[in-house]
Amino acid sequence: MTASTTEITPGVCNSTAIRKAARRLTRFYDACMAGTDLRATQYTILNLLAARGSTTMATLADMLSMDRATMGHNLRPLEREGFITIEVGRLDRRAREIALTPFGIKREAQGKASWLRAQATFEEAFGKEDALAMRRIMARITALDLDAGESPPSPPIKTAKRAER
Repeated sequence: MTASTTEITPGVCNSTAIRKAARRLTRFYDACMAGTDLRATQYTILNLLAARGSTTMATLADMLSMDRATMGHNLRPLEREGFITIEVGRLDRRAREIALTPFGIKREAQGKASWLRAQATFEEAFGKEDALAMRRIMARITALDLDAGESPPSPPIKTAKRAER
């Protein structure tokens, strides 16, 4: 059976479903962005900085629901390529301020056409209204105040009895 004739079942794990979709969509966007020498995540960072101006690493990480270590990992190649600068914060020396360089502004503008093509192709395949509904649902999920400490307790994990010595 081909994928088009197989019934699509959503599965039961919310996390797995979102992660599978995110990996698939990321691979697609990365392929569309390949000609720009930017990954989709890198373009997203450049685009946010172009749209909103310089900001702190913590704020940028929060906007993308990343921890600071992951954000730092994503920023280093952009800094190395000369697309961004990372400076000690003016108001708080513990903070790091991220800004686009003129080269970064140019690269973000060059990447926009590839990103727009990826958006249009996805929306054509998935449906424009469904894509909008998906983004709204993802925004709701991102805004949820979830705390693992508030979830019902997990059942105890049964382990094999250790061999006595």
